[in-house]
Amino acid sequence: MIEHVPGGRRNMLISVRLGVPPGYAVHHDEVRATFPYGQMLPIEVVPGGLTYPCGRVVPELGDAEGDDTALVVCAAVSIGYHDPELPSAPATPFSTSDGH
Repeated sequence: MIEHVPGGRRNMLISVRLGVPPGYAVHHDEVRATFPYGQMLPIEVVPGGLTYPCGRVVPELGDAEGDDTALVVCAAVSIGYHDPELPSAPATPFSTSDGH
């Protein structure tokens, strides 16, 4: 995929949208750290995801005593680019409208 981005990894823009259940915080720096290259656009957090009782409590992972809540966050990640040949052009997301 990276060979299709003009300018390669240096010009790749990464957009992240996270669906997070109400009452839970997102550590933006930890999310950014999962992408080893490219330029991160602002991370968007929207209501979504889900919680459910999983039947397990693992204190080593930070679970509170008696709290077996499992947390699911939905992530949408897309990439785009800024063409260095057109410095005044806005960031361009890839279009998949043609089915590719």
